[in-house]
Amino acid sequence: RIARQSNGAVLVTYGETTVLATVNAAKEAREDINFFPLQVEYREKHYAGGKIPGGFFKREARPAEHEVLTSRVTDRPLRPLFPKGYKNEVQVMITVLQSDGENMPDILAGIGASAALMCSTIPWNGPIATVRVGRVNGVVTINPTRDQIEESDLEMVVSGNDETIVMVEGEAESMTESEMLNSLKEAHVVIKEIIQLQKELVSELNVQKDEFISPEPNSKLILAVEKEIGNQIDDIVKIVDKQNRSDSRSKMIESVLEVCESDFPDHSN
Repeated sequence: RIARQSNGAVLVTYGETTVLATVNAAKEAREDINFFPLQVEYREKHYAGGKIPGGFFKREARPAEHEVLTSRVTDRPLRPLFPKGYKNEVQVMITVLQSDGENMPDILAGIGASAALMCSTIPWNGPIATVRVGRVNGVVTINPTRDQIEESDLEMVVSGNDETIVMVEGEAESMTESEMLNSLKEAHVVIKEIIQLQKELVSELNVQKDEFISPEPNSKLILAVEKEIGNQIDDIVKIVDKQNRSDSRSKMIESVLEVCESDFPDHSN
């Protein structure tokens, strides 16, 4: 119904807060890079709160700090689930369409991005889900409202899959280890419920994922690097002095680069 030209598009509503998540990927891989080109952008538009920019600035400004941080928190659990060696440019765009002022839209970003990727043809080993955890008067609350967060002594954003928690970001005033573990366990219960909803959504669609075969690593290069490094990493980790540790690490990297440049010039990068 919305963003029909996108590879995948999902509308997520919680209370009266609504977020649109869209995903797109390039048809061909980039050959000039040695990393995965994933872009995640989360934006809160003024109109979502019933406002129109006025005064000297009559347009939306650059992303605010919390928008940048939400983009990063959304990126973290998504990125490792793409196939190893995948170099097609992928864009995940998350736009807040409506905010009711109580239910915070940032946790819907991870859910929407996951659902959109699941519904797309882009190869991805999801789903994941994200929740916010608070604790008001000693009671753990999942996805607390803005008013509840002001009274909460805990605020965490937790992402996970069916099996485990994969990302935690937050803070607490004072909390025992057992209380923190209990909060994470309760968060994971709801995460699995949201993941089940995503699976039910995908089951109603006929999604055919693009075929992608991860490239085989250069076994000769790996053996050569392992032979050159030996036990240096274990030894470097045990060095107490920061400067000495950094110098030792630099020497190890230089020796590995020499091996690559001399015997494997195509993999020196």
